[in-house]
Amino acid sequence: MRFSSNVKPYVLLLIVGTILLLGYVYFNFFSERLNREIPIDEDQKSTRLLYKQPSVLVGRTDVVSVTPWLAPIVWEGTFDPVLVDNIYKPMNLTIATTVFAIGKYVRFLQDFLDTAEKHFMVGFNMRYYVFTDRPHDVPSVNLTRGRHLSVIQVPGSNRWQEISARRMEIIQTTIERQIRREADYIFCLDVDSKFHARWGPESLGRLVAVIHPGYYEQTRDRFPYERRPASTAYIPMDEGDYYYGGAMIGGFVEDVYTLTKVCQTRFEEDAGNSIEAAWQEESHLNRYLLYNKPSKVLSPEYLWQDFKAKTKEVKVIRFSGVIKNYADVRPNV
Repeated sequence: MRFSSNVKPYVLLLIVGTILLLGYVYFNFFSERLNREIPIDEDQKSTRLLYKQPSVLVGRTDVVSVTPWLAPIVWEGTFDPVLVDNIYKPMNLTIATTVFAIGKYVRFLQDFLDTAEKHFMVGFNMRYYVFTDRPHDVPSVNLTRGRHLSVIQVPGSNRWQEISARRMEIIQTTIERQIRREADYIFCLDVDSKFHARWGPESLGRLVAVIHPGYYEQTRDRFPYERRPASTAYIPMDEGDYYYGGAMIGGFVEDVYTLTKVCQTRFEEDAGNSIEAAWQEESHLNRYLLYNKPSKVLSPEYLWQDFKAKTKEVKVIRFSGVIKNYADVRPNV
């Protein structure tokens, strides 16, 4: 750099000093940025997460724990509950749970809610949405902190098939009006069931289905899919992965919203052609999940039936349909 001879010496010193000062500040600033220790919360420094070391060689060999499209199938012994809880609980998630207590089915609500408070997503924010035509018969339940219950009145019916068919529509509209602003995940469960053991965040996923306990040992040609080609729920004899139970649908709120919207549209199309799918919403659910694979599949531990003896594969019964007299609780048989 050359300076004009007209520049005074003190001006030259001022320029050089300014350059040196800026260089010093620049060097120290970026040196601190590059070498400083990343701040860690003091509580985090002292926290130790202890759990059994995972293995790629040792595990359950009596069941399949992954689908052909690489979605986990959740069984006892395939996850560490301590580790899973410590991953999900800091996220401060809110779980929505819908349940229909129509007509005499309101009698099952007390046990459903009481056992849910003991076993279902314990330690998570929970919002129960109870759909009923008998709001005054909804029992009072002691909910733990962060858990809330909303009662939504809906019409009754003289046909249980109609009640079953309307569920998708009601869930869809409630997501639109309310749930999508209040929750991150959603589970749609049957009220005539009870929780018996832990059901935690190991069940969370984008789209979650449960394998029906009556058909997990059967081949696809024995599944009670809708077999009439005229129905939008139709599945050919040589197609199908698993038979999923309609007593549980779960996942991200928006993914479940899409599922219910598509299934409801197909319901309406069938109704316009005077067709009712073999197992109402369960038939449409299985059709949807065949072509929109779930990201996580729950084993029959998460949907057992009280009248069934526990099999050797099912180490824990987490959620189970209670024994009941259908002629007593259904408006028609």
